[in-house]
Amino acid sequence: MHLILGLIFLCALPPDNPQSPRGMVLIPAGTFTMGKAGDAEDCPPHQISLSAFYVDSSEVTNAEYQEFCTKTGHRLPEFWGMAKFKSGSDFPNHPVVGVSWADAEGYAKWAGKRLPTEAEWEYAARGGLDGKDFPAGDSIGPESASITQAGKTSGSMPVRSFAANGYGAFDMSGNVCEWVADFYDTGYYKISPAQDPKGPGKGKFRVIRGGGWHSGPYCNRVYVRNALPPSWLDINVGFRCAKDLTN
Repeated sequence: MHLILGLIFLCALPPDNPQSPRGMVLIPAGTFTMGKAGDAEDCPPHQISLSAFYVDSSEVTNAEYQEFCTKTGHRLPEFWGMAKFKSGSDFPNHPVVGVSWADAEGYAKWAGKRLPTEAEWEYAARGGLDGKDFPAGDSIGPESASITQAGKTSGSMPVRSFAANGYGAFDMSGNVCEWVADFYDTGYYKISPAQDPKGPGKGKFRVIRGGGWHSGPYCNRVYVRNALPPSWLDINVGFRCAKDLTN
């Protein structure tokens, strides 16, 4: 009887290494220090614990977003077809831009996913390197990300053009900034729950993370917070999706 019960219990446990959905990577459960001392928007540093989740290994591309628009009748992004912004069907593997927060959320729901929380995004961006400023460690440059360096910009690059971080996620700094799920509040870190925070319940702005090709090294640090009105359409803002393990 004890053996049977033990087998039933073991069968009920989730697999140690669940198969990641296509185009996503598994971000393991863990605890990390979110934020950075010194900058008002990014402090105080605080310990956050997160349940495991999946995140897209790369930003949503023009081709992926166009499929969503074709199948649902959703409007195409702002700047679509403008070569100087690498937008449109001629740039299928570049990250989609010119999308609002609601556009990003709409795509995520259509794909059976969601937008990552701000905490999930930063944890995934760190790639297991807690305490470092960038996904690859202590520095960033044009050899490791598409960013503005010494006043020079090159526009976005096809996703996965640079090495992935320790979790297998590409372009967590550089290429384009990314919408996340949370409302923005400069004081939220002082009252944030320590386990799986979801952000403030309301606000006028939504958080964007990750810097981008139009941003310098500072704004591409993994802890730097920025925000925009949710209706904003920008040449430097796209998104990636997340997914719960239970979905």
